[in-house]
Amino acid sequence: MAKKLFVGNLSYSTTQDELQNVFSEFGNVLSTAVIVDKMTGRSRGFGFVEMEDADAEKAIAELNGKEIGGRKLVVNEARAKEDRPQRRFRGGDDNRW
Repeated sequence: MAKKLFVGNLSYSTTQDELQNVFSEFGNVLSTAVIVDKMTGRSRGFGFVEMEDADAEKAIAELNGKEIGGRKLVVNEARAKEDRPQRRFRGGDDNRW
């Protein structure tokens, strides 16, 4: 079975290929995605990697906190959207919503 990993604190210049190369040292990478801003096309500094379970655990242990591209990576198992707290952005006047 596969696990999806969250990879945070990426350098803004990191590409999907670079992300794949880093994680492939620890096993078979099924997919990678660097999340980009829709308006600017610039990386948002995080992404996702999908790997087999055993390989994913190895990658988390080895890469979490490791410096790559001048930044210390944050690597952990991704949480499903429904498991995350909902974010609300409201303007100053609550009556307009």
